Amino acid sequence: MNYLRAELLRACLKSLLDQTWPRLEILVVDNGSRDHSTDVVSSFADRGIRLLALTENRGFAAAVNLGVRRARGELVALLNNDAVASPEWIEQLVTGLDASPDVGMCASKILFYGSDVIDKAGHLIFPDGQNRGRGTGEPDRGQYERTREVLAADGCAALYRKEVLKQAGGFDERFFAYAEDADLALRARWLGWRCLYVPGAVVHHHHSSTLGPYSPRKIYWVERNRLWLALKNFPLPLLLLNPFFSIYRLAWNLCAALLRRGAAGNFRREGSLWLLLRVQLQAWRDALAGAGPMLRKRRRIRTTRKIGDLEFCRHLFRFRISAYRLAFGDKERRQPCRR
Repeated sequence: MNYLRAELLRACLKSLLDQTWPRLEILVVDNGSRDHSTDVVSSFADRGIRLLALTENRGFAAAVNLGVRRARGELVALLNNDAVASPEWIEQLVTGLDASPDVGMCASKILFYGSDVIDKAGHLIFPDGQNRGRGTGEPDRGQYERTREVLAADGCAALYRKEVLKQAGGFDERFFAYAEDADLALRARWLGWRCLYVPGAVVHHHHSSTLGPYSPRKIYWVERNRLWLALKNFPLPLLLLNPFFSIYRLAWNLCAALLRRGAAGNFRREGSLWLLLRVQLQAWRDALAGAGPMLRKRRRIRTTRKIGDLEFCRHLFRFRISAYRLAFGDKERRQPCRR
């Protein structure tokens, strides 16, 4: 999926053309970019890259769903326009997917561009639905070199069986952006599919290059979609406990903001504590306003699930991240972000 950032898109496409995996169909879904992104894609037309151009920005989920419908293969790889894949990226992910027939998704090792710092090595989750990359912010010192199961793959760079996407119903387009990959993974979990992290599938990522990591819009989408994810997927006892887990997580975030550390501290440095509170309140208001469609989707998930509530909760707590790590995991930023 592409939206703006034409200068990054060219490097992304070149990395796909350099893949060692021989059978590759490359589709670029452009979300109504106003820069010269479509011209960049057209310059690769003689290399077989196809452009699907939308007239407006319909969000990550809608763009990916369109690409999946048009893709001819049985496996679908996603790569953001601000990411550059190593030559063996696809080959490594396919090998991971072949490990077991119940592996339906594979996660990449995603590094911050130009560094050896980990962006994500799969996803973890807090019991209120807030998900985050495993190992985010840690220097890559070989601690994530083992192929192992994780909760979810980050949609920035992942491989899916097309059958998984079909069974789970694709990405939820109401999310627009953020948490739709975790939501999809949880719906796939309910259907008995697993996700495998493949350390040899390396991608370098210009993290949050479009909005910036602490954009109010990003904070809004993350918090609203976190609530929708829980409402759709969590068993009732865990859903009833959601406010208490959230209060606990937000208390740690408040500490981080007051100490000017972590994500909340960075947001306060670039905005204000009151703006952060206002964005949170707007997200909660709109999450409640959109609860109806999520409850209808919840009923469909409950009627088609293949595992029980206890097994699902075991998955969530097996791949749990602490509230402290969520609050203080981000490093201090001195420069203002791109908004």
